[in-house]
Amino acid sequence: MSILSFPDRGPWGDSRYRGNASGHIYRELYQQLQPKDIVEVFAGSGTAKQVADELGIPIVALDLKDGFDATRHSILEKVGHESDLVFGHAPYHTMIRYSGSVWGEKPHPADLSHIEDIDEFIDAMQAVLLNQREATRPGGVYGTLTGDIRKDGRYTSLQAEYIARMPKNELKAILIKTQHNTVSGRKSYGKMRYPFIQHEYILLWERARAGTYQVLAAITRQNDRHVKGTWRAIIRHALTTLGGEAPLERIYRAVADTAPSSRLAANENWQAKVRQVLQRHRDFANRDRGVWALA
Repeated sequence: MSILSFPDRGPWGDSRYRGNASGHIYRELYQQLQPKDIVEVFAGSGTAKQVADELGIPIVALDLKDGFDATRHSILEKVGHESDLVFGHAPYHTMIRYSGSVWGEKPHPADLSHIEDIDEFIDAMQAVLLNQREATRPGGVYGTLTGDIRKDGRYTSLQAEYIARMPKNELKAILIKTQHNTVSGRKSYGKMRYPFIQHEYILLWERARAGTYQVLAAITRQNDRHVKGTWRAIIRHALTTLGGEAPLERIYRAVADTAPSSRLAANENWQAKVRQVLQRHRDFANRDRGVWALA
């Protein structure tokens, strides 16, 4: 099933440990994937390990509170061998502060839940997912349980960010998990324009045989295609606002008004980029000297 809902968290783990998932989720996951062995990153209160122990599946549980930093320490070296399933339930940015709150007397310098900048947090999580991938045997599964977040008026879809930063040919499943008994669900915020977030995601990738450097090259190509696609969309929108046909100088001005300033600042030769896109893509047609139109 791709939609999971378990109001009862079950007897596993410690219910006082904020943010831990229902053991029924792990039981469902293990029974579906049938891993021969498991590595659990961000082990927390031990829910995943207790479920694995009950099912008789060997598991290694790793957590920062026990000294393991998934952003810096190799999972593969720590475990000593590749595993069938390498799974993690990481913090959802700063939603719950773990060190100095859930555990520990003061914030740990490597605690992901204390990274204030959301983009820096996502970069760190990409490093964690690549670390998990490296520790997974070819044909095995690596994955994460994550949720979207809304903070200071900004909605960030962590699952979308993670998917974009990992090899898309390895993504095999996205499960939607209903949230129950959340702290936010027990609070009154007055009139809300948008609904509360009451769902999470389980993302599962199946590791191919490609090595880490090959995967990084593939991700770079993915991102390059996204950039090229964005330029096409910007120029297409500019031409649309100009009635579908315009001289190059008017297209430049429309692009300057449309494109994010950061994108133009990152490419001082952006006008040459506009000409390149116009010339290379069938979306556009050269009607006259210096005049371009939507094809």
